[in-house]
Amino acid sequence: MTTTTYQITGMTCGHCEMSVREEIGEINGVTSVAASHEHGTAIVESATSLDVSAVRAAVEEAGYELAHEE
Repeated sequence: MTTTTYQITGMTCGHCEMSVREEIGEINGVTSVAASHEHGTAIVESATSLDVSAVRAAVEEAGYELAHEE
């Protein structure tokens, strides 16, 4: 199991968090996503390390921007 924290810009509310959770959650191998607009983060648990470009595409599909991963 791998846990990665991604910095995401543009989230301002619970609806934003839900959109990010849904899009990242569709990536193959993702087991859970916890998004926080207050911290500007998404903590993602996955079976293996994720391709950052897949996470970036999912975040952009939700309407936000991936700043970087921690």
